[in-house]
Amino acid sequence: MTVSERIEQLKSEALSAVASGDSTAALEAIRVRFLGRSAELTEIKKSIGTLSPEERKEVGRSSNRASREIEAALDSRTEEVAAREREERLREEAVDVTLPGVPFPKGHLHPSQRIIDDVVDFFVGLGYRVAEGPEVETDYYNFTALGIPPGHPARTMQDTFFVDEGLVLRTQTSPMQIRTMLAQEPPVYVVCPGRTYRRDSDPTHTPMFHQIEGLAVDKGLTLGHLKGTLAAMARHVFGEDVQIRLRPSYFQFTEPSVELDVSCFICGGTDPGCKVCKGAGWLEMLGAGMVDPGVLEEVGYDPEEYTGYAFGMGPDRMAMVKYDIHDLRLFFEGDLRFLRQF
Repeated sequence: MTVSERIEQLKSEALSAVASGDSTAALEAIRVRFLGRSAELTEIKKSIGTLSPEERKEVGRSSNRASREIEAALDSRTEEVAAREREERLREEAVDVTLPGVPFPKGHLHPSQRIIDDVVDFFVGLGYRVAEGPEVETDYYNFTALGIPPGHPARTMQDTFFVDEGLVLRTQTSPMQIRTMLAQEPPVYVVCPGRTYRRDSDPTHTPMFHQIEGLAVDKGLTLGHLKGTLAAMARHVFGEDVQIRLRPSYFQFTEPSVELDVSCFICGGTDPGCKVCKGAGWLEMLGAGMVDPGVLEEVGYDPEEYTGYAFGMGPDRMAMVKYDIHDLRLFFEGDLRFLRQF
């Protein structure tokens, strides 16, 4: 068999294989088999230089013509098979738009955020304005302006994160009260929710936690106004039957200072074995008091003309009490098994 006859035989085999190829993968394999680098037809082309002048011209013409015909057949058949495969894939992947959709679970508010919204909505309803501010604060706003000068023992009680010289991660949202008073004349009625930071971590403390603080400065405000406001807030959050009591306490920027307890809304103080109040009948909830005259003087208010009260509460702690959660860290771990319960 001459070389030209072998070329014709290879072309015939290739065209037959192309005609029976039923997938793009099979056709690609045929392309490699007959036109690839190691294909017999390719080897014949490489050997043309060794042939006699008479054979060289004929073999070159025959091999090139065979390659072109095989390539044309492959391109035509590949286009046809690819179109068919595309149609089959579209049929298989078709979406029946008449079928009901897959339900997507709805999100819901974090338990701490529920308390924050409840408390803030209550005070906004009383006419308070929401004030927000930076979480990285200066030493002046976080301590000094609140009656806690350098060297004061209260600074060591707050386990502060120091960012840089003169800058701290705020340990409370009280700096917003100072910023507000410095920015406007009285009367002042603001509520300040936000994140705060202290170097603390155990089942009832986390390095980051939330606070809601409030401030009212006006003429004639008394401890009675503070008690009535906090009692109404407690009823709004914990239910109409809740009772409150004020206990004497100490805070650096209020005088007198008090702590507010709410009656146990689980047992009402009647169950010695209550797991929420531990039989005490009362739950510690927040700190408050009348604004120290020194703080009013610091911001340029006349303490002889104006009085004020301030309060601060931890919505995370309130959520723990309301939802009977024993480890505060659960609120911040992002475990959906825990959060879906609310």
